[in-house]
Amino acid sequence: MGAWRRFFDGDIWYSFTQSPVAVGAAVVALICVIGAAFAPWLAPHDPFDLASLELMDSRLPPAWLEGGRATYLLGTDDQGRDILSALMYGARISLLVGLASVLLSMLIGVGLGLLAGFVGGRLDAFIMRVCDVMLSFPSILVALLIDGVGRALFPDAHGVLAFAVLVLAIALTGWVRYARTVRAATLVERNKEYVQAARVIGVRPLRIMWRHVLPNVLGPVLVLGTIQVASAILTEATLSFLGVGVPPTSPSLGTLIRVGNDFLFSGEWWITIWPGAMLVTIALSVNLLGDWLRDALNPRLR
Repeated sequence: MGAWRRFFDGDIWYSFTQSPVAVGAAVVALICVIGAAFAPWLAPHDPFDLASLELMDSRLPPAWLEGGRATYLLGTDDQGRDILSALMYGARISLLVGLASVLLSMLIGVGLGLLAGFVGGRLDAFIMRVCDVMLSFPSILVALLIDGVGRALFPDAHGVLAFAVLVLAIALTGWVRYARTVRAATLVERNKEYVQAARVIGVRPLRIMWRHVLPNVLGPVLVLGTIQVASAILTEATLSFLGVGVPPTSPSLGTLIRVGNDFLFSGEWWITIWPGAMLVTIALSVNLLGDWLRDALNPRLR
């Protein structure tokens, strides 16, 4: 209780309550997360249960348009799946892949950046040259390459293995930003008095990095991680739109957009517009939260 009380009495919570944009973005993001996490219980239909699909209900418009039905609020796609239910299930997959890839890239980037900044020398030069090489290629191209190699090595990958390949492909394109950020902060922290004092009393370098330096460089990492969640979700949607993302049996928002794109010019605009709007809503709300967190953690703006 004491920790929660200190949080609600602190500057971060006060800054959050004083920012209508941050509050609105948090509410929208929370609604999306709850709808995605509890999709099996909140969704009016199971869009991926083949036994419950009815082809006679395909391409129905939203309920408020002529020909729409109240049971399908946002309409149906070409297979008769409820768009609203498909959005909930698709957002769950997109959020899961985005969060998992960001956590993995954060783990890799923070570890390598901490080593590069604290150890220095040839190890620092080698890690930074790898970062330069990674930054010289478009991230989506690297993700396509890694995902293609993963599919070639595991041609029969399904379920968890297919998701693991996709998460790895996105994570290996995003760790560079964390590594460079943490390295720059570590170069500053390693010369401060508390690090020198720990060295004098014989504390091991690994313990100094883990217990003393790491907590002082996590502020920028949290801000970057919040913003990168939106970027990872968009990358996953792009890969799925290109047909190399999640398996077709578990389509994400990108897959739904790709399917609806075939019917965009035939008049069934709702099949692709609603997944696209859902993707934009999630990415925008997460980016707005990241912008607020960046300002809230900046002491110069307090």
